[in-house]
This record gives sequence, C-alpha cells and structure tokens, in this order.
Amino acid sequence: MSITHGDISSDESLGRRVLVRARIIAPCLDSLDKDSEAGKDAIAILKGVIAEIPAAGSRRTRSLSRNGTSMSVDVIDAAFDSDSRLSLQSLCDQGNPTGLPRGRFPKDRPLGRVWPEGKYS
Repeated sequence: MSITHGDISSDESLGRRVLVRARIIAPCLDSLDKDSEAGKDAIAILKGVIAEIPAAGSRRTRSLSRNGTSMSVDVIDAAFDSDSRLSLQSLCDQGNPTGLPRGRFPKDRPLGRVWPEGKYS
C-alpha cells in the first residue's frame, strides 16, 4: 500500500499538500510500499518536513505591505530543504547513474568548419 496523507500528518490538508510537492521532487513515492524500508524512510523524511513547517500565523509571514494591504506567507516548497530533497530523490534513483549525458550528440560541430579543431600541443 502506498504512502497516504494519514501516514505523515494528522492534518489532512497539510499532509496532502506536502505529498503533492514531494511527488514532484521524487516521482516514485506512489510506487513505494509504506511498510518497506524505503517507504518508512520516506515517511520519516516527510514527517520531518512537516515538523519544520511553522504553524499558521505571524511566524509564517514573509512580507507585509501597508497601503496595498498585502501579505505573503511561506509556501510548502520552502519547507523542503536541500537535504530533504536529496534524501527523497535518493529513494527513487537507486541504480540510475547521474551526471551522464542523455541523448546523442553529433560528432561534427558547426564551428569545426569555421575554425578547424584538432589537438593542440
């Protein structure tokens, strides 16, 4: 059974919002069984993300405006720090090499006809 909002938070709305953002970061979350080791790791990471989200109110306020009557607050994406992102992605990237080029690149380069390329001494 896959990870649900109830596994990570008692607040259904918050749990759903965090799960939706987490699926963008790590698309394999739906395929993880919540009782597997990887599923338990994902639940622990997501619970940590939720623990870092401040409660609604003045602590979440990022900016205020006076005459324009505007107020902006932290978004769910801000709760995912780089460690949480990498940890979630590591659950999906098992066995996939990273940093390698994807696709094919032509051997002939357009600038090679203008300036001949070769070995330099």
